[in-house]
Amino acid sequence: MGQVEPRRSHTALVVGLLLCVVAIAFEQIAVVTAMPAAAADLGDVDLYAWAFTAFVISQIVAIVVAGRASDKVGPRLPMVVGFIVFALGLVVAGSAPSMPILLLGRFIQGLGGGTMNLTVMVLVARLFDGRERAVMMTWMSMAWMLPAFIGPPIAGWLSTQLSWHWVFFSVLPLMALGGLLILSPLRHADLPAPDEDPELNARGGLSPLLAAPMVAVGAASLQIAGQRFDAWSLAWLAAAVLLLGLGLPTLLPRGYRLIGTGLAANVNTRLLITGAFFGAETFLTLMLTRSEGLDLTTAGLALTIGSIGWTAGSWLQSRPWLMLRRDQIVSVGGVATAAGLSLVATAAWFPGSLLWAVVVGWVVGGLGMGLQMSSTNLVVMELSPAAELGANTSSLQVGEALGSSLVAGLAGTIFAALIVVSDDETRLGVAFGPVFTAMAVVAVLGLVASLRIGPVVNHSLDNISTSR
Repeated sequence: MGQVEPRRSHTALVVGLLLCVVAIAFEQIAVVTAMPAAAADLGDVDLYAWAFTAFVISQIVAIVVAGRASDKVGPRLPMVVGFIVFALGLVVAGSAPSMPILLLGRFIQGLGGGTMNLTVMVLVARLFDGRERAVMMTWMSMAWMLPAFIGPPIAGWLSTQLSWHWVFFSVLPLMALGGLLILSPLRHADLPAPDEDPELNARGGLSPLLAAPMVAVGAASLQIAGQRFDAWSLAWLAAAVLLLGLGLPTLLPRGYRLIGTGLAANVNTRLLITGAFFGAETFLTLMLTRSEGLDLTTAGLALTIGSIGWTAGSWLQSRPWLMLRRDQIVSVGGVATAAGLSLVATAAWFPGSLLWAVVVGWVVGGLGMGLQMSSTNLVVMELSPAAELGANTSSLQVGEALGSSLVAGLAGTIFAALIVVSDDETRLGVAFGPVFTAMAVVAVLGLVASLRIGPVVNHSLDNISTSR
């Protein structure tokens, strides 16, 4: 195929890094399948969405802190710290006797997983040349997508045959093997000296290390405000607006405007469309088990089917015969995601009647995600000056994490407001229609944002696969 294999001296390190990617991806997709069982066991179903938003809120901090640390001291120490923190989060979540402790575990996992994700990318950039990086990105994409096919049925089986706790514990052996493979070659790897990007210090009035926690706390405050339903909600809302308003300008692309074009519109598109899909994914398995009467294993297959659409979209966007500009591919992805979520929302309003619409809608939505996720990454590469590529890539990741947090929080707010408890049994069906309808509306807003990106011509990057 004309591709260059990564050098043999890095074989153990490459395998270890890929195993870590698989572990993080498996945990993320498996938790979606296992959470209905955890909620049934632990109670506090009104906190359901926090199990997902706690992870992405802490990722916002981890992405920025790990990036700065990698620039200052290199990626070795952040990688090891991220590895240990992620494993600790798995233990805390797997041992959780209550929903708040499970949320704490998920928060810790987000810190470790975000750190590992970023440092893996830094290691690839510093250890491999251009052609090797293309091969590594392809392998990493495959490593990320593999759990999407095998994770849901495995998580469903573990939850029903053993316990949901084992969904977290089962990742630890994979982490241990990856760690053993990484430790020695990482210690002896000939890494270039880190160069601090001067652009990073001139992106706003605040230090990124201060702005990141402000944004994370702001996102959490906004979700709290939406779920309290009392007088304190306004106080939490005011705190959220203040923290997000102060912190976000530092973390977003230079000159960002809410209704801007170019890179600003690209970040808005990623934030809204990914947030809509993630918010829908958060409640999909719960809907299938509670409203459609499926068992966890069967419900998990819906996530696997959606991954087929995602994989197809990722493949399609890189085809040279696809005669569309990169911004047009992003918009087509937005159309598909909005259409898919609309189908799922329609089915949610008629529980037990339109299961086929859920399956078809999730495949179509996954297809749209595969198109837009890869393409928004490539839009950044095409539109960014060389000196700002790293900072703008970080901005895109922060936007994605923030969107996932805020929109999943919106879904959680709607869900918490509408669930009705009677005779000790929670009737959830009334909430799913509004939740999925709101996610479809957010996806449409993302589609509108994509139309403001402006013409982006493809150049020589189409052969590089990008991970989820």
